[in-house]
Amino acid sequence: MIRSVIAAAVLPLLAATPVEAGETLALFPFELVNTGMLPTQPDETARLQAVEEITRQRLTEAGFQLVDVAPVAEAVGKVSSLRGCNGCELELARRVGARLAAVGWVQKVSNLILNINLQIRDANTGAIAALGSVDIRGNTDEAWRRGTEYLLKHRILPRL
Repeated sequence: MIRSVIAAAVLPLLAATPVEAGETLALFPFELVNTGMLPTQPDETARLQAVEEITRQRLTEAGFQLVDVAPVAEAVGKVSSLRGCNGCELELARRVGARLAAVGWVQKVSNLILNINLQIRDANTGAIAALGSVDIRGNTDEAWRRGTEYLLKHRILPRL
């Protein structure tokens, strides 16, 4: 009984929402989730910006119209984590006129183990349009770049 209720609540969120060419998309700043023992370094902050820029470029090349999220930057800054704000990114995406909301994060487990994640949801319904994660080994510019490219090419864009 409980499993049925949980499945009924979760399955609609997992069903992909149809996306058409030229859709408007709000790409929010990527977050670094540092669960490792070492503090975040300036080069990691720069890599995070590079991940966001690669994502922006690939989504634009795929035909998405990325909207400016600057008008909601103050609201984004007040949220401790967009990935864990219970859908607050959906309302923020609607406020800037986007049909889709994209939230990405890099989790640093250690200098050897990291993962890059991206979730794109319909801003009106909350349905997942695309969701993906890749593990990378090595905390280098090249590892982050290659991981991001793989995530977009093999996990995100084929689902949109």
